[in-house]
Formats: sequence, structure tokens, C-alpha cells
Amino acid sequence: MVAQVDLAGATVKVATLSALQGTVQIVTGARRGFYTSVMTQALRLAGQGTAVLVIQFLKGGIGQGPDKPMYLCQNLRWVRCDLGRCLDTPQLDLEEQRAMQDLWKYTKRSVQAGRFGLVVLDELSLAIQFGLIPEQEVVELLRERPSYMDIVLTGPEMPQAVRELADQVTELRKVPAQT
Repeated sequence: MVAQVDLAGATVKVATLSALQGTVQIVTGARRGFYTSVMTQALRLAGQGTAVLVIQFLKGGIGQGPDKPMYLCQNLRWVRCDLGRCLDTPQLDLEEQRAMQDLWKYTKRSVQAGRFGLVVLDELSLAIQFGLIPEQEVVELLRERPSYMDIVLTGPEMPQAVRELADQVTELRKVPAQT
């Protein structure tokens, strides 16, 4: 069975079969960065009619936030934290802390509402390491997500409690050049 869901004025399909099992995927690597394979997966699914949400926790600087998402190819909602800068440190001022908490609340509501077939949580591991998002809340979110929903988590050094919930872990690393 497929449910029709209104997403920003566009009707999209979300699979709702209880037999359809979503996965938790982790894409990690030694270096920080947004992984092309993750974005390719998000764009491909959105282009096929699946509702996709991409959340970038540590990226800012473009006047975005939960109230001002970008939309790509109709079915892909892209949200960055409402920050004036990209984060590379756990030291946030009060306004930045509030923006991060607003984004995390939005993330939890979006996952719990079940409107998306795929949710990408970019650089979540660093947000956890910086103490900006509680690890236990991430574990709870993953355990309580709708069964059909795929979730992709990215970032270096994903916490072990989160890794244990993953169906797939992909570690990207540089392969030495052969001579």
C-alpha cells in the first residue's frame, strides 16, 4: 500500500506496507564532508517519487532553518541549521544553541510523523560528539522510527550505541595509490 502525502503543496508517495522494512545506514570516514553517494541516493529516490528529507546539522550561513527549507526536484526537502556560520567547534552562543535545538526538535517531529521514505542526518556524529544532540535521544529516534523509513547517518566516529542499530555501515577511506 502507498499513502499519498502532501509535502509543500505537492503530493508524493510514501510506502506504508508494514512488510516493507527500512534500514539504518551509516556512512562514515576519517574526514568531515558530505558524501556524494548519500546525496546521489537522496536525489535518485526523490526523482522516483519518494519523499526525502536531508538535514545538515553543522552547516549554516545561508539563512535557512526548519522554517525555510530548500526544495530540490519536488520531493527533496533540504534543511540546514539556522546559523550564520558552519560549525567546527562545540562552543556555541545562546542563539546558535537555540537554532541547533530547534533543528533537532524539527528532525524528531519529521521522523515521527512518517512523511518521508528517506531521512539523511548529515554530520550527526559530530553534533553528538560536540554535545549538541544527546546520543540517547538519537538511539531512541532510531528505535522508534516508522518501520518503512530509511535513515542515513553521516559523520566521522559514529558512537557505538548508534552503530549497533545500523543495518549497514560504510566506511569511506582513501586507498593508497599503486605504483
